[in-house]
Amino acid sequence: MNAILTIAGKEFREALRNRWVLATTVLLAVLALSLALLGSAPTGTVGADRLSVTVVSLASLSIFLLPLISLMLSYDGVVGEADRGTLLLILAYPVSRWHLILGKFVGHVGVLALATVAGYGVSGLIVGLIFSDTDPAGLRDFAILTGSSVLLGASFIAIGYLLSVLVRERATAAGLAVAVWLVFVLVFDLVLLGALVMDHGQRIGAGLLNILFLLNPADVFRIFNLTGTPGASLISGMGAAGAGAGFDPAMLLAVMVAWIVLPLGAAGLVFQRREL
Repeated sequence: MNAILTIAGKEFREALRNRWVLATTVLLAVLALSLALLGSAPTGTVGADRLSVTVVSLASLSIFLLPLISLMLSYDGVVGEADRGTLLLILAYPVSRWHLILGKFVGHVGVLALATVAGYGVSGLIVGLIFSDTDPAGLRDFAILTGSSVLLGASFIAIGYLLSVLVRERATAAGLAVAVWLVFVLVFDLVLLGALVMDHGQRIGAGLLNILFLLNPADVFRIFNLTGTPGASLISGMGAAGAGAGFDPAMLLAVMVAWIVLPLGAAGLVFQRREL
């Protein structure tokens, strides 16, 4: 445990020196605050809280940003150490390969969590101070979005480590990271939509469609935030659809955790068998 925390602390301090935390925090804060201030017009007509409106918009935009940030943090976690010639040196200490993977993962998740909580939290606090009509339910929805955003980022950090142990060169890992981002964030839903149009409802039923949604952590995150809370589901209009599809928030949360555990576990197993 001490080895994991030591490695995690090293990764966190390096991120602070490289200003990853500051840059990510500012970016997320500006994004969230802009959506909260500029996207508040619908609240007067639908009766929803200002922050609930922001949750709907931010849930969609976070899908594009957080996975990319997470993959850029983690894609060279192992292959980068090998490329710099420091991997063998690290493993010469009483540190196992599992310690290295878990320590780096914890450090990078800590970086992402700090940036996300600080960035979104600052914007939520500013909105609460500026607008006196902020509903506690909106604050709860915003807090749920922030926590699930950390889980989304953690899942892509785990995927980034899996890529990092599968390849031998940083350039290859970077290319695969971009490809993974494109597949999960853009291509997956387009292919699924095209398949539904071509199928005409003959083979892809509601049950299969729900399973296919769960194969993409970005879709799980989107569904969780657009159907899991009353305010966000009212604005998005997906409350009834989510209930009809059987998307229980607890089940979606469990799937998000599985998208962290499974890739990270696979990365550890591959790294254990990898020849250095």
